[in-house]
Amino acid sequence: MKQDSRMAGNSVNLPHATRRRSTLAFKFLIPFVLVLSVSVIAVTQYFQSISYFLRPLWDTPPKPFSRIPHYYAPNMSMDQLCQLHGWGILSFPRRVFDAVLFSNELDILEIRYHELFPYVDRFVILEANATFTGIPKSLTFFENLNRFAFASSKIVYDMLPIGDLDPDSRRMPFLVEAGHRRALNNLLKRSGIAVGDVLIMADADEIPSPETVQLLKWCDGIPPIMHLELKNYMYSFEFHVDQNSWRTTAHVFTERTKYQHSRQTDLMLADAGWHCSFCFREIKEFAFKMKAYSHADRVKHDIFLNPDRIQRVICNGDNIFDMLPEEYTFSDLFKKMGRIPRSASAVHLPSYLIRNADSYRFLLPGGCLRPG
Repeated sequence: MKQDSRMAGNSVNLPHATRRRSTLAFKFLIPFVLVLSVSVIAVTQYFQSISYFLRPLWDTPPKPFSRIPHYYAPNMSMDQLCQLHGWGILSFPRRVFDAVLFSNELDILEIRYHELFPYVDRFVILEANATFTGIPKSLTFFENLNRFAFASSKIVYDMLPIGDLDPDSRRMPFLVEAGHRRALNNLLKRSGIAVGDVLIMADADEIPSPETVQLLKWCDGIPPIMHLELKNYMYSFEFHVDQNSWRTTAHVFTERTKYQHSRQTDLMLADAGWHCSFCFREIKEFAFKMKAYSHADRVKHDIFLNPDRIQRVICNGDNIFDMLPEEYTFSDLFKKMGRIPRSASAVHLPSYLIRNADSYRFLLPGGCLRPG
């Protein structure tokens, strides 16, 4: 009888114990599901930031460039300057062709052409009627030819007509950009460039210095291809980011030379000019480029295009896409996090910019305010 009583007691208590375990499991499951859901949302929302922060763990830095020292002092002859670089001097200068894809960087292009006009033989420029992301655009350069009348004898211009793009093109802007660069190759063939000429490949806001172009023009024995190291600026010449702009290249032209904007050699001439990114006169130009260029996917929220926000970003030296720096070591990452330090120096900048400072105050220290 006692045994029967114990068995009966167990049969009564067993469902209760099971219910307790089920309740406990459910209580633990709720926070687990909540944590998992929040984690998935966070990773989805901030994947790019997490990826950039952890980049030193998953990515390998590219091979360092072999930097060619750059020598210059006023009133030195080209013979002396070429010798300092270990090169000879030519009896006659090479022709220099400057080739760019143009979007809407009107002011910075005007500075570029004025700065390089005495040294460049042909300015080759291609403009499309739509952006890399498929947004229709006006022919800004063509509509402002009067501003470039001083260089009209040297300009080789063409317009790339783009009809209705395939919807996928908006999701593959880098492929569209590659098509623009192929079209520029065709324009170069019509520009009169010949074997032995120098071809500078750059974006419109990547400006080689006159001293650099003079070396390319006069020195015998320069490398057949070399990158040009440019001082990297953001929004204006008040915000100096670093020295790490390297995509501009100088080529001694051959039949096999093709326009590219990627790494092509390990050689790079040091301190060879300036790269002023997002250096626009008006707020609307910032918003247009943010939507137009190949990295338009960085515009994660509509608020990014708000004029008041853009103005604050410009004057504070913040990242316009609210992104972490793209660096390969935690040391460099932490060093560049936060705002770009302001510079009060307007020394060693394009001379045309300084001589016409009243027209370009927005590119100089203290000129961060832009018209809306």
